[in-house]
Amino acid sequence: MFALYVTLTTLTALAAATGAWMNFVRHPIPVAAAKEVRVPQTWMLPLGSLLAAGALGLVAGFAIPLVGIAAATGLVLYFIGAVIAHLRVADFHLGRVSTALALTVATLAATLAYQIG
Repeated sequence: MFALYVTLTTLTALAAATGAWMNFVRHPIPVAAAKEVRVPQTWMLPLGSLLAAGALGLVAGFAIPLVGIAAATGLVLYFIGAVIAHLRVADFHLGRVSTALALTVATLAATLAYQIG
């Protein structure tokens, strides 16, 4: 279980950090996604900050388990919100966001299983 926890947590932290960086530099992928779901460009920095906080929280969770659980939970909620944003505008191209949601849910489950179980 430890290897799965470390692998998923590391992969999710790297993915969230990459997503944060992409928002910070206004990479075309998140800019296009935000435009598609009608999210203002002014939200790019705050959304990137949430992803960065999630990535840092996951890494901190190796030392402080409750922080890791909170970070994983926050990222799950972030991506649930992203799915809702896509569905709100009838955008059913959910490949990227559903993959990210699945990864964060798996990370939360592994984190809970390792830390609590």
